[in-house]
Amino acid sequence: MKVLSVSSEVFPLIKTGGLADVAGALPIALKRFGIETKTLMPGYPAVMKVIRDPVVRMRFDDLLGEPATVLEVNHEGLDILILDAPAYYDRSGGPYLDATGKDYHDNWRRFAALSLAGAEIAAGLMPGWRPDVVHAHDWQAAMTPVYMRFYPTPELPSILTIHNIAFQGQFSAEIFSGLRLPPQAFSVEALEYYGNIGFLKGGLKTAHAITTVSPSYAGEILTSEFGMGLEGVIASRIEALHGIVNGIDHEVWDPATDAVLQTHYTGATLKNRAANRAAVQEFFGLHDDNAPIFCIISRLTWQKGMDLIAACADEIVAMGGKLAILGSGDPALEGSLLAASARHPGRIGVSIGYNEPMSHLMQAGSDAIIIPSRFEPCGLTQLYGLRYGCVPIVAHTGGLADTVIDANHAALAAKVATGIQFSPVTASGLLQAIRRALHLYTDQKVWTQLQKQGMKSDVSWEKSAERYAALYSSLAPKGK
Repeated sequence: MKVLSVSSEVFPLIKTGGLADVAGALPIALKRFGIETKTLMPGYPAVMKVIRDPVVRMRFDDLLGEPATVLEVNHEGLDILILDAPAYYDRSGGPYLDATGKDYHDNWRRFAALSLAGAEIAAGLMPGWRPDVVHAHDWQAAMTPVYMRFYPTPELPSILTIHNIAFQGQFSAEIFSGLRLPPQAFSVEALEYYGNIGFLKGGLKTAHAITTVSPSYAGEILTSEFGMGLEGVIASRIEALHGIVNGIDHEVWDPATDAVLQTHYTGATLKNRAANRAAVQEFFGLHDDNAPIFCIISRLTWQKGMDLIAACADEIVAMGGKLAILGSGDPALEGSLLAASARHPGRIGVSIGYNEPMSHLMQAGSDAIIIPSRFEPCGLTQLYGLRYGCVPIVAHTGGLADTVIDANHAALAAKVATGIQFSPVTASGLLQAIRRALHLYTDQKVWTQLQKQGMKSDVSWEKSAERYAALYSSLAPKGK
């Protein structure tokens, strides 16, 4: 079977969040099921800089007003189709934001172009290859099934995965003519959303199947609390909705072989984590003592609960913990966390920015990772924590609730607990979870059991890839 995946970011080429990890890992996991995946993505400067020996597969003289070329490369086991359109993607900022942190004014055109290119490939316009199924990811690729629906050739089956429904790609109705779609596409059964245009909404109405990145999140987005205004649209497609939890790449995330670690280890050699702990303490300027290190690796936003970390930082230190924080986001939250670090030198360390190698080292050297998200479709950092023996302390929501077994009395007695869950997602709820963690940490036998059980968890893509393979097969023409 042949699958075209369309994504705005793919690890290891470019990453701003978990979407890139999924788009990079799922195609590799699907190979064992005989599924050949080509992934279409934009040709950002960071991507064009690292690719080698690209092959021209097709050209567009006028892709929504600009010329573009589709290049094919093989990069670290991934078959990548790069949409090389300098007018859209050759910019000094990030994939979605300019150098000042604002959305590019033409994001609608940039990602409509990506989607239209995907629909053209799906229609068979790229010589020598046509997919059986198209898999689009998030609002940036959600126009792919919309273009497919209104394309003159027969429509292929399509899947849209919602990684975070909070990001919807909503734009003024004034852009409609620039999308080059027929008038009927501006309707409640496609793009129209309260008089404007919704890219994600259009994809939800036109894709043959909808997936979210955890079973719990699939249920949550049917409610007004988590559906972000699209709960009615989701409910109207409930028969097409599937919750499939993400996995992680076991080769990239393996404490026994991870090249960035100071020392490697397994569940049987947890004492070897000590050198990684020392490296984390040195990087963040933390005191070298026996106090537990709680790490945070996150976008610093309200959704991720980072205001709760800022509010609780003083008390976490007072209770005997240390904090190592890596991330970037809301400038006010960055400032609050940096201020907390200044108040508690040696107890709180903050590094503003994205640092992939350090994120690995933090999982290998910290004692626990705190993930206090107000909503979390799946989450990957808790899966990395489980894999690395860094005990997850998570809010009871979405994929966090699906992947971490709370260390309650029954779970501890049965030796199946892998972390700590808390609810409600408030400052007091978080502090109570930290108190529980500190109490468990005092009994190193119990804490070690938590670490070992977490490291036994199956957080690979194997089961999830099998579910995706079954979903593809259910949609694809018979015999594919």
